[in-house]
Amino acid sequence: MVVVDKPAGWTSHDVVARMRRLASTRKVGHAGTLDPMATGVLVVGIGRATRLLTYVVGADKEYTATIRLGVATTTDDADGEAVATVDASGVTTADVAAGAAALTGAIQQVPSAVSAIKVDGQRAYARVRAGEDVELAARPVTVSRFDVHDVRPALTADGSPVLDVDVTVVVSSGTYVRALARDLGAALGVGGHLTALRRTRVGGYSLDVARSLDDLGALPVDEPIDVVSLADSARATFPVRELTDDEARALSYGQSIGVADDAPGTTVAGIGPDGRLVALLEERGGTVRPALVFSPA
Repeated sequence: MVVVDKPAGWTSHDVVARMRRLASTRKVGHAGTLDPMATGVLVVGIGRATRLLTYVVGADKEYTATIRLGVATTTDDADGEAVATVDASGVTTADVAAGAAALTGAIQQVPSAVSAIKVDGQRAYARVRAGEDVELAARPVTVSRFDVHDVRPALTADGSPVLDVDVTVVVSSGTYVRALARDLGAALGVGGHLTALRRTRVGGYSLDVARSLDDLGALPVDEPIDVVSLADSARATFPVRELTDDEARALSYGQSIGVADDAPGTTVAGIGPDGRLVALLEERGGTVRPALVFSPA
């Protein structure tokens, strides 16, 4: 894995295309799309590590963001056109905190219409751009944290009073932070949209191990990209079971092994005595079987 600090203005696909050139392989993918305006952690799988991406995608995610209250946009972020502007000067910090608290926990969220969700086989954003009215169904998501840090008055370009709110959110996979901005603004009666978004963590991968594309691109041609090993990637994503030599050998042949006394009942990374990732393990019918083998016999 490579943890990239995605720059603003790049799509996630742009980053994958760049990494394909840098790694000299087509076998590159990412875990969780970031909008072009967003920056921060984009987990990129290279080679065999792409097999882990399905699991990384489902991990919780942490963001810092700035929400502008008083302006609603077509895309729920700053890339869209303003559709309504309301004087937000009467909204208090207590109002904002109460609104954020109401959007914390297990909620039903309607994704932004301009999203990558498919509607009858076509991306919702493509239908919107074609002039269609798109209505997406609400879906269950979990907002573990919605912390309000700073609420400050500001003015739009035409002088309308708005509020800029700095927040930190931790959300389940599939949650749209710009939809949280939209819904917070709607609940307060003034509308809202995102003006800044930075992803600071995906599961066990955080900004402290992220590298910029400029840094990665500056490496000498003959120097391989410094990647997070398969074993460390697995440790950042799953509970770990330390295997004996016999267990590692059996799993490498696709055979099952016994259930550990402290088995967590979820997908587990099986790490061999040599520190390598042997397999991802799942408990089935009283035994532990390899779901994916990374070190075959």
